[in-house]
Amino acid sequence: MSPLLYLQHCLSTNDEILLHPNFQSTDVIGMYTFHQTKGRGQYGNSWKSTEHQNVAFTIAVEETHFKNSGALINFYTAVILRDFIANLTKSEVKIKWPNDLIIKNKKVAGILIEKKAHKYIIGIGINVLQKDFIDLPKAGSILTQTGKMVDLHLLARGLFQRFSYLFSLKIPEDIVSVYNKHLFRKDEISVFEIKGVRQNGIIQQTDSGGYLWINLEKDGVRKFSHKEIELLY
Repeated sequence: MSPLLYLQHCLSTNDEILLHPNFQSTDVIGMYTFHQTKGRGQYGNSWKSTEHQNVAFTIAVEETHFKNSGALINFYTAVILRDFIANLTKSEVKIKWPNDLIIKNKKVAGILIEKKAHKYIIGIGINVLQKDFIDLPKAGSILTQTGKMVDLHLLARGLFQRFSYLFSLKIPEDIVSVYNKHLFRKDEISVFEIKGVRQNGIIQQTDSGGYLWINLEKDGVRKFSHKEIELLY
């Protein structure tokens, strides 16, 4: 079994894992903490987490494991995490494009993937036991959304075991269709904001390039990259 390391606290597991002595020599290495003070989300966003109630988890994988595009690696990671949380909670879990996990309309987990030193650095934040999200109205936790109490160490170890195994396999050829199967608000009328203007639309699918295709009420079918459009929910 590849090494999984626990830290009592750190700034960011994605940054800390780069400093570990075994980072360069180990094919797969994982790290987690329950007290991360400067976690990062996708596209420069921060990941705020109450200490000892949630899990900040990073796994670093040699790039030779993957010969696919970054979008497909993101899809694969999101599907693995979705399946893991769904099996753990026995609940319906959706993927909000491109990298958030949703239970009952609340974000419970997020993914940040970086590539450094010939490795993919895959950071995952999971809200597990936190109850108070006063400043984050779109956020929830496994506890608030499912009522399930989960041991943080067991969650992190199970997640590492699952990712280590599945990252040793090839990314399935149908990964885009699997991702689309679980896509949040797919085929439903939703409200979107584009450059400050709102209009209704229906999410149709994502594609292998990572784009989101939406049939907009006024503009018809268009594709978007992240940050070009916001889903309001």
